[in-house]
Amino acid sequence: MKNIKLALIWGIILLLSACQPDGNKKYINVGMVDGWAEGVAMTYVAKAVLEEMDYQLVIQRATPDMILASMNNGDTDLYMDVWLPLTHGSKIAKFPNLVDIGTSYAHARNGLVVPDYVPINSIEELRTHEGQFNHQIMGIEKGAGITAAVDRTIKDYDLNYRQVNSSTVAMITELQNAIKEKRWIVVAAWQPHWMFGKMKLKFLEDPRASLGTAEQIKIFTRKEFPAEQPELTRFFSQVHFDMGTMANLLMKMEESKDKESTAKQWVADHRSLVNSWLR
Repeated sequence: MKNIKLALIWGIILLLSACQPDGNKKYINVGMVDGWAEGVAMTYVAKAVLEEMDYQLVIQRATPDMILASMNNGDTDLYMDVWLPLTHGSKIAKFPNLVDIGTSYAHARNGLVVPDYVPINSIEELRTHEGQFNHQIMGIEKGAGITAAVDRTIKDYDLNYRQVNSSTVAMITELQNAIKEKRWIVVAAWQPHWMFGKMKLKFLEDPRASLGTAEQIKIFTRKEFPAEQPELTRFFSQVHFDMGTMANLLMKMEESKDKESTAKQWVADHRSLVNSWLR
C-alpha cells in the first residue's frame, strides 16, 4: 500500500512539473492589464509573432503596479504598455531593475474628453458648466496613472468636481449611454483607443498641461533580459505602430470575440510591417 501511495505521489509531482515552463529560453512571461485596449492588442500581436518563432508567450494579467513590481523582482520578463514621461513616470522611478528597450507607439495622449455635441473646448470651461456635468468626471481604475493626473488637474484648475473611479469598461459604458441620451459627460480618456473610432469625441484643451502633452508607449523588461534573450530584445526593440496601423488593430480587436485568432490574422495581413520587426 505504501509503495502504491508513493508511486501516486511521484506520478503527480512528475505530471505537475511537466506542465510548468522549465526555464527554457523559449518561454517568455509578459504582463498585461485586461481592459487596456492598446496593451491587450500589442501583447496578442507579439504572442502571434513569437509563436511563429517557436516561442511560448505566457500572459500574466495584473495591474500596472503589480506587473512592474514582478518585473523588478525578475518574475515577469516584459511589459509592453508603459506610458512616459507622465503617466507611468513616477511608477517606473520606484523600480531600479527595469530597462527600456523600445518605443512601440510615439503618438499617445491622455486627456479629458467630451462628446462632440458638448459645446465647450477647454478644461477651463468646466467651471462654468458644473451642473450640466453633475460635478463629475468619469474616471477608470484608482491605480491608473491617468487617475492621479486627473486628480491633479481638478486641483490645478480649481474645479468643483469629483472623479468617479470604477473601471475602464464602466467608464466606456457610461460614455456610450450618455451619448445615446445626448447627455453632457466628461471622461478621463486616452489615445490610442478604439473609442475614438466608434464615437465622435474631442479632447478638451489643457493650457496648464496638467495631463501632460505627448506620451510615448514604451516596452520595458527586467534588467537581465537583454543579455539573456538578445533575439527577443532585438525583436521587441523594433516593434512599432504608426497611428493608422494602431487604429486598424484596435478596431479589429474590439470587434473580435477571439482576440488570439484576430491577432494572428492581423499579423498575416500586415506581413511587411511584421517582417520589419524581425530584421
